Amino acid sequence: MNPSDQKHFTAADYVIFALLLAASIGIGLYHALSGGRQRTTQEFLLADRSMSCLPISLSLLASFQSAVAIIGVPAEVYAHGTQYWFIGCAYFLGLLIPAHVFIPVLYKLQLSSAYQYLELRFSKAVRICGTLAFIFQTVVYMGVCVYTPAFALNAATEFELWGSVLATGLVCTLYTTIGGLKAVIWTDVFQTVVMFAGQLAVIVVGVHQTGGVSEVWRKVREGNRIAALDLNPDPTERHTFWTLGVGGVFLMLSLYGVNQAQVQRYLSARTEKEAVRSCYMAFPSLQLSLALSCVMGLVMFALYCGEDHSDKLATSSKDAMVIYFVMDMLQGLPGLPGLFVACLFSAALSTISSAFNSLATVTMEDLVKPHFPAMTEARATLLSKALALSYGLLCMAMAYFTHLMDDSVLQVALKIFGMVGGPVLGLFCLGMFFPWANATGALAGLGTGLALAFWVGIGSIVARGSGARPLPAGCNATSALHAAFANVTLSRPSGLHRLYSLSYMWYSAFGCFTVILTGLVVSFLTGPMKEEDVTPGTIYPLMGKLVCFLPEHLKKKLCCVTPLGQTLPAQHKEGNGLASPQEDGASRGEADRFLPELRASALVEHETTV
Repeated sequence: MNPSDQKHFTAADYVIFALLLAASIGIGLYHALSGGRQRTTQEFLLADRSMSCLPISLSLLASFQSAVAIIGVPAEVYAHGTQYWFIGCAYFLGLLIPAHVFIPVLYKLQLSSAYQYLELRFSKAVRICGTLAFIFQTVVYMGVCVYTPAFALNAATEFELWGSVLATGLVCTLYTTIGGLKAVIWTDVFQTVVMFAGQLAVIVVGVHQTGGVSEVWRKVREGNRIAALDLNPDPTERHTFWTLGVGGVFLMLSLYGVNQAQVQRYLSARTEKEAVRSCYMAFPSLQLSLALSCVMGLVMFALYCGEDHSDKLATSSKDAMVIYFVMDMLQGLPGLPGLFVACLFSAALSTISSAFNSLATVTMEDLVKPHFPAMTEARATLLSKALALSYGLLCMAMAYFTHLMDDSVLQVALKIFGMVGGPVLGLFCLGMFFPWANATGALAGLGTGLALAFWVGIGSIVARGSGARPLPAGCNATSALHAAFANVTLSRPSGLHRLYSLSYMWYSAFGCFTVILTGLVVSFLTGPMKEEDVTPGTIYPLMGKLVCFLPEHLKKKLCCVTPLGQTLPAQHKEGNGLASPQEDGASRGEADRFLPELRASALVEHETTV
């Protein structure tokens, strides 16, 4: 990089950045030394189920709005225009469905891990497969989250790359390990405020330096960065209304419906109503965050007119342009570059801490406790903290591999969510909405869904599919004409290359429907599950509502009348290795000990409802 282009932090910038890290650790220490002092797994992993809806809603936002979004979304708008903004349409159903479908089912079961549901509904094997898929997805994604802010900062400042990685990872690991979920949620609240403040500061100063709102609008309009509603139904088009507004719903459901990091927040709420309210309150926050990121990209374009400044940076990545823009524009304003970097690292810390805590939870509840049911509470809490620490170190190691990826960090992150989160979403939908689905169908569906999702995802990387050519640079009227003819000569892919060109925004839907269809077919071939074998409370009566016009005997044959909302015995709630009804041999016998009372209570409610 040319030394004349290097941007530097002032003392004020370093002070603001250091205050962020110190405040985050301070919140962790406070919760480590107050209340129950994180001496039980209930307090460490679920905040004693005592949280109100406001901190939970901000934590829901912060755990999704990572540094990947703060850097990736403005870079996307800078290069391709505002089409990505239409993903905001998916936020409505993406939060409404979890609030009224997934939360009622999971909260009433009083679980610690979302994947305990899979054992109650299917079998222990399905639970373990779901847990391992989540762990893989989260560890890989955390590598991107840790690396992104450090990489972008190093590209435009004198910050040491791996020094930033270590600072981010170690601070986050520390307060997550000592403070538990309560510390994670409250640091998320603090870091969300810092995120909004940093983005607003950049936008206000950027608009002022560009010449005002009208000048910004003129440049982005003439530069063809304001996208119209694109109703092209072609699934290989990277971003259209359908890929973002419909495909985005499945992406949101995989994040806000069944992802452990979010489910754990719902389960930490005082009541089910508080959990539902937190979903509603997260909606305006998510829309505001998306709007700030997109507007920041537009202001960035108005200043540079889409020019490629990679020759001034140590990398050709467009993601680093965001940091360069911030440092270039705020250079003469001491403290503001530090505020934005604090905003960037706040986003990273909030996402990473959420992941560490949820990874520790699923490992403890799904992989350790079932094999060591006699473990003391003190030892279990200590092991949970050790797991959070271990995952912190593992995610920092994963950051090393992130620089091998050529896609934008936003696209890489959403591909990861789609390839793994989509099939896991399909697994939960198969269990909740289709009472006749059995464990064999669930395993076959998950395996097929993951295999096909990875085939398409890896194929797109190898074939360079699901990409898009950036719009031409320039802030004058002629650039709009260039953009209009930019894609005329592009040839359409055919054969497997067309499959590999599937928009990454459809990955979640593709994986979800693959799991459901395969699971249903295999379940019918191997013998559908009978109504009396389904654990009460694990079915959402969607099918019963969809076929309400059918006679009762046909509805019963389709197993559409299983009650929702049964509370389980304590042994089932804990999920400590108990097999579900459909497991064979000794495991089935063990699980059957608890079925008589479950079935009796189910029959009583069934008779009253029918």
